[in-house]
Amino acid sequence: MATLPQGFTSAPTPPADHEIGIGMLGYRFMGKAHSNAYQRLPLFYWPPPLQPRMVAICGRHADAVATAAQRFGFEGYYTDWRFLVDDPRIDLFDNCASAESHAEPTIAAAEAGKHVFCEKPLALSALDALRMWRAAETAGVLHMVGFNYRFVPAVRYLRDLIVAGRLGTIYSLRACYLQEGGDDPTRPFTWRHDRASGGYNALGDLGVHIIDLARFMLGEIASVAAMTAVHVTERPLPDEPNTLRQVTTDDQFVATVRFASGALGTLEASKVATGRKNHNRFEINGSRGSAVFNLERLNELELYLREPDDALTEGWRTVLVTEHEHPLYANWWPHGHIIGWEHTFVHEVHHLLHAIATKTTVGPEAATFADGYQALAVAEAILKAADTGSLQSVPAPSLG
Repeated sequence: MATLPQGFTSAPTPPADHEIGIGMLGYRFMGKAHSNAYQRLPLFYWPPPLQPRMVAICGRHADAVATAAQRFGFEGYYTDWRFLVDDPRIDLFDNCASAESHAEPTIAAAEAGKHVFCEKPLALSALDALRMWRAAETAGVLHMVGFNYRFVPAVRYLRDLIVAGRLGTIYSLRACYLQEGGDDPTRPFTWRHDRASGGYNALGDLGVHIIDLARFMLGEIASVAAMTAVHVTERPLPDEPNTLRQVTTDDQFVATVRFASGALGTLEASKVATGRKNHNRFEINGSRGSAVFNLERLNELELYLREPDDALTEGWRTVLVTEHEHPLYANWWPHGHIIGWEHTFVHEVHHLLHAIATKTTVGPEAATFADGYQALAVAEAILKAADTGSLQSVPAPSLG
């Protein structure tokens, strides 16, 4: 054994009962985001509720997943998710794979007694999401869906204002999530473009985010009317670029909704909003105030509060949500030092690990599988409303 340099003392290691073994399925976009969050957690939340131990990551392609394991700090990797589920060192199963790989592995992990964290959309259908919710509840494990925009400080601050009654009675919400990319007709066809395969496009990728934010802010959506459009009707096959296949999922949807509270709203998502990169914006109007949030300026909240004794100076203000008194911000930098999109995942995993450590639920601040199910129930009602041209009611979430 090598002799350590004089004066050097090894850093203490966390006790075994303070560790939580992480097993992750999927190593691309969301796999990187979640891995970064686990690694950054102890830097800003010290001591962490539980110390993440990056046990194993899983993907189909051995070379790629081996590289991901090395980059993301995992001890090793699997190429079959069943081995990941069977690994006794893993306490938390984190599913970052695409939606077609959500239901079966996550249900198996819950049945194996592992806590489960799954990216959105929770499944390809509300029925599969319901199965996942039931499995997690039956197993008695914690379950959370990756609706990370609930963990933007400005979003949480706005919700706190609404709950405290600062905006008064809420009358309306207008939300849109706009991206480009789908406007390029040379982008290849994938399962997302085929409704028969359970694919979603704008609705499942972007729409579920704004559906969840709408429910988070205003409560349950009771009914919907909607229209959808497929603007790029054919796309080339990935391996046969000269062969085109018909697209049957939406490039864009627009929905009007009525909340159980009586408030009205509009929801829109588009993958063909040329020039828009990641434009997630919503406005909420109430009897005593209004607010606007835009993800591309996520440290800010536009706010109007009606103050009866200050009519001469009332007006819209831009609040920089970086004070330590603001939600979720106390563990970050000095005030005025902004954070970014990736930090929402640090908040998210901290919340989950705290719930596991204290044996409490993750809701209502985080989305449970019940919320993931309900987002898909609303999405399916939007599709049915668009297909039939009729108003569709949305039952409240229930395991029954």
